[in-house]
Amino acid sequence: MAEDKTNAMRILDQKGAHYAVRTYDKDVTDGASVAAILNEDPSSVFKTLVTFSEQSGDNYVFLVPVSSTLDLKKAASAVGEKSVHMIPEKRLLPLTGYVHGGCSPVGMKKFFTTVIDESAILYDFIHVSGGKKGLQLEISLAELEKAIPFTLCDIIREE
Repeated sequence: MAEDKTNAMRILDQKGAHYAVRTYDKDVTDGASVAAILNEDPSSVFKTLVTFSEQSGDNYVFLVPVSSTLDLKKAASAVGEKSVHMIPEKRLLPLTGYVHGGCSPVGMKKFFTTVIDESAILYDFIHVSGGKKGLQLEISLAELEKAIPFTLCDIIREE
């Protein structure tokens, strides 16, 4: 079964991190539907968003609940930039090694500074992409931190 493991899963395994694999129809693309199919609170299912800063040229990764919107001003402030912008979808695969809808915060081609919305601390487990469409990983923040360093910060837009 090892050949079915994604890069994200292999890295988590190497780091001794405990997680559960959750699968769903890969044609389901919106986060709210994924949360519903997995029978999970949409606030505990996190999408991975990749941004760039024109000032520094650096890329940043932000994880926010699928039910929320990334506040770009708060995100920029969290990483010490004047502003950040979403990268164009066509740049996602070459930059991260992942496709839109299957972008995991673990196992990108290169590590980028990662910030997770502070609401994640409300949950014993959060759900993040496992590295391909139709695959989510259920993982605690402590286990996730074994694989990637991250900070927690308020980065969602108040609706």
